[in-house]
Amino acid sequence: MSSDEKQVAPRSLAEALRAKDDGSLAALLRARPDLITPVPTDLTQLATRAGTRASVVRALERLDRFTLQTAEALAVAPEPADRETLLALLAGDENDPAVVGAFPHALAALREQALVWGPDDRLRLVRTARELLAPSPQHPSPTGLGPTVAEATSGMSPGRIQEILTAAGLPTTHDAVSAVASLTGLFTDRARMAELLAAAPPDSLDVLSRLVWGPPYGQVTADPASRLRWLLDRGLLLPTAPGTVVLPREVALHLRAGRAHRDTRPLPPAVEPAATHRPQVVDTTAAGQAYTSLATIEELLKDWDEGGPTVLRAGGLSVRDLKRTAVALDVPEPVAAFWVELAYAAGLLASDGEADERYAATPAYDEWLELPAAERWTRLATAWLSATRTAGVIGGRDTKERTLAALGPGLDRSAAPEVRHRVLTLLAALPEGASASPDSLVARLHWERALRGAASSDDLRARLARWTLSEAESLGITGRGALSAHGRALIGAASSAPATETETASGPGDKLPVHHHRHHPAPPPQPRSAAELASAAARAGKLLAPLLPEPLDHVLLQADLTAVAPGPLQRPLADTLDVLADVESKGGATVYRFTPGSVRRALDAGRSASDLHAFLSEHSRTPVPQPLTYLIDDVARRHGHLRIGSASAYVRCDDDALLNEIIADKRSQGLRLRRLAPTVLAAQADPATLLEGLRSMGFAPAAESAEGDVLITRAHAHRTPPRTAPEPVPDGPPSPDTTLLGAAIRAIRAGDLASTTPHKPTAAAPGRNGTLPRTTSAETLATMQAAVLTGDTLWIGYVNAEGSASQRVIAPIKVEGGFVTAYDHTADEVRTYPLHRVTGVAELADEQA
Repeated sequence: MSSDEKQVAPRSLAEALRAKDDGSLAALLRARPDLITPVPTDLTQLATRAGTRASVVRALERLDRFTLQTAEALAVAPEPADRETLLALLAGDENDPAVVGAFPHALAALREQALVWGPDDRLRLVRTARELLAPSPQHPSPTGLGPTVAEATSGMSPGRIQEILTAAGLPTTHDAVSAVASLTGLFTDRARMAELLAAAPPDSLDVLSRLVWGPPYGQVTADPASRLRWLLDRGLLLPTAPGTVVLPREVALHLRAGRAHRDTRPLPPAVEPAATHRPQVVDTTAAGQAYTSLATIEELLKDWDEGGPTVLRAGGLSVRDLKRTAVALDVPEPVAAFWVELAYAAGLLASDGEADERYAATPAYDEWLELPAAERWTRLATAWLSATRTAGVIGGRDTKERTLAALGPGLDRSAAPEVRHRVLTLLAALPEGASASPDSLVARLHWERALRGAASSDDLRARLARWTLSEAESLGITGRGALSAHGRALIGAASSAPATETETASGPGDKLPVHHHRHHPAPPPQPRSAAELASAAARAGKLLAPLLPEPLDHVLLQADLTAVAPGPLQRPLADTLDVLADVESKGGATVYRFTPGSVRRALDAGRSASDLHAFLSEHSRTPVPQPLTYLIDDVARRHGHLRIGSASAYVRCDDDALLNEIIADKRSQGLRLRRLAPTVLAAQADPATLLEGLRSMGFAPAAESAEGDVLITRAHAHRTPPRTAPEPVPDGPPSPDTTLLGAAIRAIRAGDLASTTPHKPTAAAPGRNGTLPRTTSAETLATMQAAVLTGDTLWIGYVNAEGSASQRVIAPIKVEGGFVTAYDHTADEVRTYPLHRVTGVAELADEQA
């Protein structure tokens, strides 16, 4: 590089950003949306914000493993480092071709995110990133390297350094600085270092081998053993504190053959297929599970139709209520928690907000029931995809050691939507019908977000990935572990960009040709607009609808007082049958059993015996069995023969013999009955208790109103007031859309122009010291009027109505009535400003005017 080129090299991150084009700035702001929340006033402020600890940590967390390793290698390289030095730290002496191929993309990613700046011969890591990644005794580097020779000898006496030079076979020098440089030159010279180590005792080499990959620190006694003394005398180990020694970075790199990392991972691990099924089998299996998910949600909310469990004081379901729900749904408790949370995320379930607060279905549930089955499923699936509430953490502990309850607080995990989408996208990259090995999926996610997940299998992202696989299977997005066609449409895989070359090369049977070394970090998922989400859901619904079973309008009645539904039933038939019979078993075919209690329940709901006979005759594909006819007639004949009202309570019956039978029965003693008249018994129990007591004795009483009419009891559907579904908790600021990016870049460019444009020095503004120009009102007015006549561009300071000060570059057009109308280069539009809010004005330098 020539001296002229070196002069134009950026001296700061702000200058490096200033040299970027709008496309590069847009890529930076899209990758790091926190930088425009709010929009910076200029590029200097953007650079300052890009170097803050919180922003840098967030950017590092979103790097894949190899890009992060590149940043870690740059943190241990001399500053500034050239491209060849950095590549050598990654590729080692053997010049690993996979690393060489992936390196340009990793370095470009670091540049794009403003974590690295400068030309190729003067690469610099953002200072905050270097502080986070460089090794120190308090914060060891992931590379396992220690301090350099210069850092480790900074407090050492000059005499001791000269002794080390002599022992290492180097000539002494006149000062400590040149001595450290001479020792560093020895340790970085591969040939001379090989000669030095060839003379080392085997025990000494064994000590170095234990420290070479880190941690680089070791303990020594006041009188070190001979193997340690040999290393200490030659500076191969340097003391850092009493009793502590460290392996210098240059020595470790020689022993590592130049590698900064023990395991450099330039390529993402392949997602291994676990099994392959025919796509038709996958789709039908997923569709069957999708229909089961609808039935499960309906069964859950039907069970809570008259008001569900009470809300705990701290919020959420009690452990007992969750167990009861699991028993009612015939599923394990974690699965029941998933369905409860899914109904809540979809807005179908909420608390009613009353004094005795309970959970119940929302009005949206009734609207949801009226939708076609495929649309009902897409509502559930899209709610699951975007929900941050995570059912898998239920039963765990929060930071205050409180148990996390279903529907309670503390269940949001902001990474959940990203992990779900990424897991399904990786499944979509496999051949159709192929399921993935969970371990290989977790390994891939660890590689893509290396800093967020530890290598262990129990970190949050690993658990989210495994929960995603099981929940997607329960919901019918996948079938037999493979992504279904409607699941593929739901995540937009059919219309998304093709798989990257790395992903393409990771399929089964791939021989990983020469392009396999191409490295493309997985970008964060871009948010889809409401229209795009609706379109994807509609496509998924269209693909799913033909695979769902058509509701039936008939059952098969059997002589053992059961009815078999060979498939899903139409809603009116299912609702009536739920009242008339009890569900005995579920599965591919649902079995209902008729009992005296279930028939009485239908009669209590206002049905007559003739209604029930007609209903069964109409909807049975088999003749109505005689035992069922007899059961209905027998219960109907006795139903309502006894009448119970409120006295506290009474029993009325025209058959005094039946009343005598009741009084004589020992089981009625708890009801404390006494005869008031030949046809009336009085009780001290309330009507509901009396009704249940007589039914338990085998009678079939009916409740009556104060007017003597039979009370018809129908299930009361309890609903909450209108409720909105819970809002997902975002994982940081949302990614900006194209319109916002364009406006933000224009504003930043204009603000930068205002803050960096040279101006003529004046008495009030002698130089560009970062302050606003200051002139008197008369000077401001005169300069503005002159600029209108000459067409000059001015630099002004302006304070808005909120008291916020800014610098602007304007071209005055008109000055009148205490206002100036000008073309504002900062805002890129014509604006009018009150003159009394202009702090001062200065002319631009001649070369900028």
